[in-house]
Amino acid sequence: MQTKHNPSRRNLIKLGAVTLAMIPIVALAAKNEPMRASTKYKDSPEGDKQCSNCSLFVPGKSATDLGGCKMYAGDTEVSPKGHCIAWVKAA
Repeated sequence: MQTKHNPSRRNLIKLGAVTLAMIPIVALAAKNEPMRASTKYKDSPEGDKQCSNCSLFVPGKSATDLGGCKMYAGDTEVSPKGHCIAWVKAA
């Protein structure tokens, strides 16, 4: 006796497995920890060096919201009061 496989059910199971496998990758990518470590990122300012006055900073919705950085692709959790060694004064 032959068993018929439902292709849509098989595809659903594959999609579910791929989705579960991607969760840790997406969670890690949100903060881009390896890049943050290599640039010695801190969530606090160092003197007048802070992300909010850096040319690489991409501001959030308001001046106090978390933003992004051109150095950290896909990272949207950069503090405007943070700093790193890649800091460049905004013009």
